[in-house]
Amino acid sequence: MALVVMPISLTIADFLPAANIGNCIPFAEVEPYSMCISMANPEVASATAAAFGVLIPMPCTPITTSPWIPGAINVLLGGLPALVQGCMLICDYAGVIMIEIPIAFNVEIL
Repeated sequence: MALVVMPISLTIADFLPAANIGNCIPFAEVEPYSMCISMANPEVASATAAAFGVLIPMPCTPITTSPWIPGAINVLLGGLPALVQGCMLICDYAGVIMIEIPIAFNVEIL
């Protein structure tokens, strides 16, 4: 899964807009990925109940209501900490999304 960063930032990293901890809008910036197995997801719980308790994965529906954590300690983009490797975004359905491999390493401030 890739994070989609809206091109409103004035900070460019390797020709792409750079992200901060506020880039967490479901479906616009955080795309669905894979299959969800969390029973906190009502679709998974319903499908599993219909299958008499056999876990039935359902398509991911990212519900992200809080920002990424922790963010860069010493780099602010748009007044918020920048996203770096290891940042996590908690899905309200008990999932964790993590920045494992950043795709940009060179930053240009316009």
